[in-house]
Amino acid sequence: MVKGYQDHTSQDLADLLRGHGVNPTAQRIEIARLLVYRRIHLTAEDVFRLVNRDGAHVSKATVYNTLGVFAEKGLIREVVIDPTRVVYDSNTAPHHHFYNTETGELFDIEERTMSVAGLPPLPQGTEVEGVEVIVRLRSSADRVA
Repeated sequence: MVKGYQDHTSQDLADLLRGHGVNPTAQRIEIARLLVYRRIHLTAEDVFRLVNRDGAHVSKATVYNTLGVFAEKGLIREVVIDPTRVVYDSNTAPHHHFYNTETGELFDIEERTMSVAGLPPLPQGTEVEGVEVIVRLRSSADRVA
């Protein structure tokens, strides 16, 4: 059984980071504490604000660099909403997303609840690594046609 995120010690998190090939600095452990072992979608700005809320000092550059390393090493996923908005997803299992364009909220869609068919022919020498779908939503109430 997975412990609640607050139950994991710094040593647990350091071991997890090492297991993914990440050097466990104090700042990386604090960022991992926020993201790992729970389902959450956060922007880099959210991570920066939350990791520093209790008086810690983790620079914005460290947050951005750490999120990039975590994504590269498979600890989190980057979800590119648009060219100006990237959300970091702690759920690394294959899945898709609903994105509410009005509220900015991102919700998981379990992979088994939808299928993608009819992929185009792949360029020579390539193979599919994965398919991620973002379904963009907005309120349907009182829309003018």
